[in-house]
Amino acid sequence: MSDLVVHPTSTAQWHALVSEAESASGCVLQEDLESYLVFLLMRFVNQPHMLARVLAMDYLRGLSASDRARREKLQEVGDHCLLFSGLFPQQAERRMVKISYFVDLGRVAYSQTAELTPTQMASVYTDLAREFVSLMDILQTMRALQGRQSQLTPLNAFDLWNETGSRHARRVIEELTDAQPVAGPERSDGSDDDHTPLH
Repeated sequence: MSDLVVHPTSTAQWHALVSEAESASGCVLQEDLESYLVFLLMRFVNQPHMLARVLAMDYLRGLSASDRARREKLQEVGDHCLLFSGLFPQQAERRMVKISYFVDLGRVAYSQTAELTPTQMASVYTDLAREFVSLMDILQTMRALQGRQSQLTPLNAFDLWNETGSRHARRVIEELTDAQPVAGPERSDGSDDDHTPLH
């Protein structure tokens, strides 16, 4: 656990936490994604009730809304999926779904938000969809840096690593087990990198 350094503003505090987690996770975000994550975390502090949301229903409501409302609802679904998968992955088990469910839904929601966004912000949502797993890894690493117990069981970690390529999940497997898991032939992100066994 790292020593807590108090920064002059809440924005600076969150930025420092995100930067530290980036370094520890080996994920480097573009400045716009880093800022997005910081402000998402700041908004979440005031919205703890989001844990009670049924994201699939929010997603369906978003699809049937008018363009602006649809964009806002889909962005919200993406944001909540990122927070669920990064900070509260145990919610997946409680809801009897895999963590990759939140990853897949969040990516789709951000991608569709990008399609509905006519401004240069569209590229940010495209990047959020593409870098979703890295953002999730940073949030999970942030929890670990604060001395909180991993929210991933060995089985959940293996599923998440196998299906998304999550670096954080791979580290959890290495720390919790002596097993040498081998990734399957397919991942939800369509990647085929890093399919070598763990040693």
